[in-house]
Amino acid sequence: MLKDILKILENDARTTPRKLAQMTGQPLAEVKKLIRQAEKDRTILKYKTVINWEKAGAEAVWALIEVRILPQKDVGFDMIAEHIYRFPQTRTVYLVSGTYDLMVVVTCPTMQEVADFIAQKLAPIEGVQATVTHFVLKRYKEDGEIIHGNEEVKRQPVIL
Repeated sequence: MLKDILKILENDARTTPRKLAQMTGQPLAEVKKLIRQAEKDRTILKYKTVINWEKAGAEAVWALIEVRILPQKDVGFDMIAEHIYRFPQTRTVYLVSGTYDLMVVVTCPTMQEVADFIAQKLAPIEGVQATVTHFVLKRYKEDGEIIHGNEEVKRQPVIL
């Protein structure tokens, strides 16, 4: 039941407990209790709104930064990842497989500020061996929401 509630909230964080109870067939009091517990134990981390900042007139520069790091004894990648995710420019940090160890997503008002972040904050961290930066040129879809493009489902014509 909790998973059903979480899936609904992940898709639409504005769904009320009353609506969740109707959708899942659970008592309202039970739904509220499950949500409170999920918030308390950090199963629910945040209620989020996906915004098309370009339409809102507040464009930002997004960058995906691959970071190769030297794992530290007894803590592996965690300490360096924590150091990186504490910066306000950092939106997301993932440990990934492949050539690089971390994928870091940052946003800044300008390309120069992204460059300064990398040169002054990220690269000097002890254990950071290399970075590769990819600038996002256009966001088409984020967190399941289409940002740019036609939102209609395009189907191939059926030829009989």
